[in-house]
Amino acid sequence: MSLKPKKVDFSQTWEVLQETVKGVITLADVPRSTWNDRFSDVYSLCVAYPEPLADRLYNETKRFLEYHVSTLLRLVSSAGESNLLQSYHRAWTEYSQGINYLHRLYLYLNQQHIKKTKLTEAEIIYGTVSPNSSDYQEMEMEIGELGLDIWKRTMIDPLKKSLVSLLLEGIHADRVGGAQPTTTDVICGVIESFVRVEAYKIKGELDLYQKIFEAPFLEASGEFYSQETVELLQQSNVTKYMERVAWRLAQEELRAHKFFHSTSIPKVRACCEEKMVVAQVHWLHSEAESMIENERKKDLALLYMLLRPLPSGLSPLIQKLTQHITQQGINAIGPLHGENVHIQFVESILEVHAKYSDLIEEIFKKDQAFIGALDKACAAIVNYRSASRAPARAPELLAKYCDTLLKKSAKGVSETEIDDKLAKSIKVFKYVDDKDVFQKFYARMLAKRLIHQQSQSMDAEEAMIDRLKQTCGYEFTNKLHRMFTDMSVSMDLNAKFSTSLRDSGEDNQLGIGFVVYVLQAGAWPLSLPPSLGPFHIPQQLEKSIASFEKFYHTQFNGRKLTWLHHLCQGELKFNYLKKSYLVTVQTYQMALMLLFEECSQITCKEAAHSLRLSHDQLVKHAMSLVDCKILKKEDEKELEEDSLLMLNLDYYNKRTKFRVTGALQKDQPHDAEATRRSVDDDRKLYLQAAIVRIMKNRKMLKHNQLVQEVLEQSKVTFAPAIGMIKKCIEALIDKQYIERTPNSADEYSYVA
Repeated sequence: MSLKPKKVDFSQTWEVLQETVKGVITLADVPRSTWNDRFSDVYSLCVAYPEPLADRLYNETKRFLEYHVSTLLRLVSSAGESNLLQSYHRAWTEYSQGINYLHRLYLYLNQQHIKKTKLTEAEIIYGTVSPNSSDYQEMEMEIGELGLDIWKRTMIDPLKKSLVSLLLEGIHADRVGGAQPTTTDVICGVIESFVRVEAYKIKGELDLYQKIFEAPFLEASGEFYSQETVELLQQSNVTKYMERVAWRLAQEELRAHKFFHSTSIPKVRACCEEKMVVAQVHWLHSEAESMIENERKKDLALLYMLLRPLPSGLSPLIQKLTQHITQQGINAIGPLHGENVHIQFVESILEVHAKYSDLIEEIFKKDQAFIGALDKACAAIVNYRSASRAPARAPELLAKYCDTLLKKSAKGVSETEIDDKLAKSIKVFKYVDDKDVFQKFYARMLAKRLIHQQSQSMDAEEAMIDRLKQTCGYEFTNKLHRMFTDMSVSMDLNAKFSTSLRDSGEDNQLGIGFVVYVLQAGAWPLSLPPSLGPFHIPQQLEKSIASFEKFYHTQFNGRKLTWLHHLCQGELKFNYLKKSYLVTVQTYQMALMLLFEECSQITCKEAAHSLRLSHDQLVKHAMSLVDCKILKKEDEKELEEDSLLMLNLDYYNKRTKFRVTGALQKDQPHDAEATRRSVDDDRKLYLQAAIVRIMKNRKMLKHNQLVQEVLEQSKVTFAPAIGMIKKCIEALIDKQYIERTPNSADEYSYVA
C-alpha cells in the first residue's frame, strides 16, 4: 500500500467499503484480506488529493449507522411487548460488538482526523462547550462513540418508556421470587446498555442511566418498601420486623450488585433504610429500652445493624445503654456492707465492667461510641455519691482493696492471682475522679505495711506503684517512691549504727536489739495524733534512744528527729509462765507490760500516771492485752481508774511466737476524716499554684477562661468544685499575686 496521497473516486470506494461496514456491524464473516483492503481505503479517503475526503466519509458512515439502527428498531418493535426486552438485548449484543470492530476499522480516521479537532478533557470539564451539545456530538465523536450515540438517540429514546417498565416488572418478579435465569441475564444486559452508550463521555457518563432507569427504579422501590413496611407492622413484633428488614437489606444489596451500576448500590440501600428504618426510627428507639432492660442480645444486634448507618441513629441507644449500665452498677454496689465491703465494691464494679465489655464486643463490634458509653457509666458508678455532699467511697475502698491484696494476711492466693487482681484494680482507678484522695489513703496504708513489715511482696508493691505512675505520671507516685527509698536508706543507717556501737563498745551495754526507721516528714503521711499526749518511754529503751540520737546528729547536723512511738513495736519474752513466749506488741503495750517486771498487779490510775497516758488511752491498750488473756481484770466491769490489772499467770497458747494487734493500728473513722481534710488543704495549694502558673503565662485572662484552664489542668488527679476555684482566686488577689483589671471586674491580670 502506497502512503502517498492520490486521487480517489469516493462513490466507487464507498460502495465497496459500505459492504464491508455492513458485514462488520452485523458480525458477518469478513476475511482478513478484505479487512486490510478496507483499512487502506479509509486511509486513502482521509489523505486523498487534492482534497481529503474524511468529512464525507464520516457523514456517509453516520447515515449508514442511522439507517441500520432504524432498521433494527423496527425489527425489535415488531417482536411485541412481551418479547421486547429479549429482542432489544439480542440487537444490542450484536450491535455493541460490531460497533467496536468498526471503530478499529476506522482507526486512521479516528486518530488523525477526529482527535486533532476534538476538544481536550480540560476544555470539556472547565470550558464553555457542553459534551451534550449537538455540535460536539456530531463533529467531535470518534466512530465508536458515534455509533453508541446513534443507538441512544435512534433505539433507546423511542423505547425507553417500554423498556424501563418491563425492567421494573422483571426486577419486581426477581424480588418476589418469580424471575427466570434467562430473564435475569436479559435484564442485566439491557441495564448495562444504558451505561455503555455514554461510557465514552468524560463528564456526565451516567446521566442517561440515572435519568431513564435509576430514578424510576428508586421511586418504585420506595413504594415497594413502604408497602412491605405496612404489612410487616400489621403482622409481626419488633423482633420479626427487624429480622425481615435485615434480610431485605441484604437481598437488595445482592440484587443491586447483580443488576445495577456500582454507584446505585448505596442509593438502593439508602432508599430501603429510609422507608423501613428511618420512617420507623422513633418506634425502634422506644423498643430499645425494653431490649436493653432485658438484655436481649439478638434484638440489640439487629437494632445496632439497622441504626448504625443513620446519622445520630445510635444516640438514643447509646444513652439508654449508659443509663442501664449505670443503674446496674449502682444496684450492685448500693447494698454492700460489712468488713469486706471494699472487696465486694471493687469486684462488683469489675464484674459489671467485664459483663458489659463482653456485650459491647459481641453485639456492638467494639464500636468506640459504645465503649465510651461504658466508660461514662463506669465513671458514674465509681464516683457515685449516696448524698449530694457525701464524699465518693471509691478512693478509700479501692485503696483498702489494694491494701488487702498486698498485705501478708492475703491467704490462699498466689502471687500471680494477686498481681492479676491488682492489674484489674487499675481499671477501677482510671474511673476515679478524686485520684488525690486515693493517693492519700494508699500512701497511709503503704506506710503501715512498710513500717510493720506486712507487705506480701516488695516486687508486688513496686509493680503496683509502676501501674499508678503509668496512669497518672511520676508526680503522682513521687512520694510513694521516696517511701521505698527511705526504707532502704534506713537499713543502711541501722547497719552503720550497729557498727558504731561495736566500735565504741556500747552494743553490750544496751542489752536489746534496736532498729530505727528514719522517714522524711514530707514523703510519709505520718504524724502524732493530737489525742496522744507526752509518753514516758520505758527505762529499758531510754539508753538505746539516746545512743541513736547521738549517732544520728553526728551523721546529719541540723536535722530534727520526732519519735512516733504509737507506730513502733517491740518483742517481749515472757519468762514468768510455764514455757517461754515471744510476743510482738505495740510500744504502749510493751511499756505497760514492762511495769509488771516489779509487780504482778497494778491499778489503772497508777499505770496511766507511770506512762503519762490518759485513762482512755490506757484502757485502749490494756483491753487488747486483756482480750488476748495476757492480762486479766478483777471483774467483768469496764476498767475504771481504781480497777486492778493483773498478770494472768495461767496463760497458755499453742504458739510460742505471736503478735498482739495494737489498738491504734486499726483504721478509725476520724483517720478517714483527717485524710480528707488533708486532701482539701493540698487541693487549695494545688489550685493556687495552677492559677499562678496560668496567669504568669497568659498575663491577662477572663474569669471563665481561667476557670476552664484550671479545670483542664486539675482533671488528671481530681475534679475541683467551681466554688473552691473562686475561693483560691480571691485568696491570690488578697496575696497580691493577681488583680482585677480596671476595665472589668470579670478579668484578671498577673502582678509581676
